[in-house]
Amino acid sequence: MKLSLQRALKRSAQRAVEHPARRGLPGRAAAGVPATVAPLRAPAGRSGVAAAPGLAEPPEGAPQERRRFALPGKLPLISQTYRPANFETPVEYFRTAITSNRAFFVRNHLTGIARTKAADWSLSVGGEGAARAAHFTLAQLRRDFPLCEITAVCQCAGNRRSLFQPRVPGLQWGVGAMGNARWRGVRLRDVLAAAGLLPEALEVAFGGADHAVLEQTADYVKSLPLAVALDENTLLAFEMNGQPLPRWNGYPVRLVVAGWSATYWVKQLVAIRVLNRAEDGFWMNTAYRLPLGKFDTPRFASQVGRDDEPVTTLLVNSLITAPRSGQRCARGRPIKVAGIAWDGGAGIALVEVSADLGATWRAARLGPDLGRFSFRVFTLALRPGAPGSLVLMARAVNRAGAGQAEQLVFNPVGYHHNVIQRVYLEVL
Repeated sequence: MKLSLQRALKRSAQRAVEHPARRGLPGRAAAGVPATVAPLRAPAGRSGVAAAPGLAEPPEGAPQERRRFALPGKLPLISQTYRPANFETPVEYFRTAITSNRAFFVRNHLTGIARTKAADWSLSVGGEGAARAAHFTLAQLRRDFPLCEITAVCQCAGNRRSLFQPRVPGLQWGVGAMGNARWRGVRLRDVLAAAGLLPEALEVAFGGADHAVLEQTADYVKSLPLAVALDENTLLAFEMNGQPLPRWNGYPVRLVVAGWSATYWVKQLVAIRVLNRAEDGFWMNTAYRLPLGKFDTPRFASQVGRDDEPVTTLLVNSLITAPRSGQRCARGRPIKVAGIAWDGGAGIALVEVSADLGATWRAARLGPDLGRFSFRVFTLALRPGAPGSLVLMARAVNRAGAGQAEQLVFNPVGYHHNVIQRVYLEVL
């Protein structure tokens, strides 16, 4: 029987003030979990994803500016939805390699964001693939494990979805569902080692303190292959650009999976489960999946289906941040082309710029290398010739030799848009 809206809201409000560590992970891992680990709750339905209205845009154009709104502690960001809060970063904040905390995009699947105090937060670790259950406070993470820092891009898999033609359902992100930050915390593998891993361990699943209004909506739970969970670049982060995580970006602790799509970067993390079977909740076996073999990205083997597979790593991409489409420039006067490039972790080796629709390309100057998971700034000075229309294009290549797509690789969920961008100028 479905709950009435009033009853559901009441239950949601009660859950928001409960200690976050009591919230568990839905899925197959319920059997055999030690009693000291938070119980699992299986989702009652698959209503967690719904198409959201938005504005379609021409595939070659710059994103249209929708209405901006300033969340507490944030600069005015481009509004996608208010409930749940989804806001993208305007292009002007990508003119530096590091995206400021106040300008960093906000992505939520569930409406309720817990107001957790750092002193009250704790993390439960267990599951049938763990040797024992363990609990950690934030103070214990800081004290008992080596601290580390990594600079990495956090990018929603649906970034640039509004550029798809024909239009596909989902949040109609422009180019700003991403950001690059210095993340500081402890390595996930060190925390898992404290609980111990059994030989049959296959995946590691993660749950946060966020919650939905309706009880039957699936909790947001993601899993990683064991090898990725044990990678030195997968962190439990509690600082972002030298400051505590903003509430909108996962305070007090979030998962950082460098090189992988932000769908795996679980915010307000409160529960970790080591599984000996594939996590089968909604957010793994239904959402964030692509047609099988559509993209040349690492395969999440235990989650591959007959016809589809999960999104994994980011693709090679670039963004021209200056000049902007529609800008006028004087003939013979130099203009500075600037932007950022990134990929899934090989690192950017080359960015080229064209002013003649790709007939010729010039190598841009690359800025400081902040690490292979980071944005890399590029610049190039051009002197426009004859008056008229001018089309700028930029394309990036990573150290593995992979480059951007010249044509859209269409998929019905609107993921992995990395088509070479065009910026339209008028020379006077």
